[in-house]
Amino acid sequence: MSMAKDIGIDLGTASVLVYVKGKGIVLNEPSVVALDKNTGKLLKVGTEAQAMLGRTPGNIVAIRPLREGVISDYDMTERMLKEFIHKVAGFSFFKPRVIICVPSGITEVEERAVIDAGIQAGARKVFLIEEPVAAAIGAGIDIAKPDGHMVVDIGGGTADIAVISLSGVVESASIKIAGDQLNEAVVKYMRRTHNLLVGERTAEEMKKQIGCVFPKDEEETMDVKGRCLLTGLPKVVTVSSTEMMDAFEEPVERIMEAIHSVLERTPPELVADISTNGIVMTGGGSLVSGFDKLVAARTGIQTVIAEDAISCVALGTGKSLDSLNSMQDGTMNLSRRKQMN
Repeated sequence: MSMAKDIGIDLGTASVLVYVKGKGIVLNEPSVVALDKNTGKLLKVGTEAQAMLGRTPGNIVAIRPLREGVISDYDMTERMLKEFIHKVAGFSFFKPRVIICVPSGITEVEERAVIDAGIQAGARKVFLIEEPVAAAIGAGIDIAKPDGHMVVDIGGGTADIAVISLSGVVESASIKIAGDQLNEAVVKYMRRTHNLLVGERTAEEMKKQIGCVFPKDEEETMDVKGRCLLTGLPKVVTVSSTEMMDAFEEPVERIMEAIHSVLERTPPELVADISTNGIVMTGGGSLVSGFDKLVAARTGIQTVIAEDAISCVALGTGKSLDSLNSMQDGTMNLSRRKQMN
């Protein structure tokens, strides 16, 4: 009988990706749990549960147990993790060691909650790694060198910006503005400008299809269905990519400010490195059209979107499994091990 494989988990606000050592990413599903309110029974997890968001009858609720990068519903997070770990590890006598990815701005209490949830969900031991560090490893950056790199990771609930050198975070900012807030901005915009009520999932579709944060060469449009606030009846409105730019303005500004403030606090030697190495963007939010162009235009630093932007954090978490054996016991947060030893 084989020993349990080590597992890396990117526990995101929008989705959970699971990496199994030797196999790569084996699971990528939305962080959604559907349960029966009357019995408390877990009905569906992940993709099947997501299809229920905003569409459930009274006794079924679809919950997103993580909000803005942190656990908002502990019990549900634990049950969701248990399902996902079970899905990839099956029934094994040995419990796996698990590395879970957390936003860089997380408090000790929040870290503790993630560790406990992992243990309760069936891990033998839980280690943590900070999102931007995992993202950098996943994007193929050699973080061990004394050479500064900047990573901008825009996920579902948090945007993490970090300057990394010698395997550690030198300067960082973690703000609770990312993909979810972009969706909310679209919902608000549609209500304000078109008197149209659209759901979260429609907003997400709009973001993916015509969303942009930098002027496009050719304007794109999309027909959006929703409920007219004046008549209460269904209505279709044509929305353009330029309108989406207006809709996104506020949250995008906040992300740009955070990038700016991290650069301002970074030691000059590292800023010089960054201007040579460029800025790397990861995470689903970075895929909104023109984000790299906007960052480059505002900072004057060449900016690229990592090859597999959505999986970067999970891949990096997975690669860091290799360093588990060399780690001292008692290390919890891999990216902070510098200070702890």
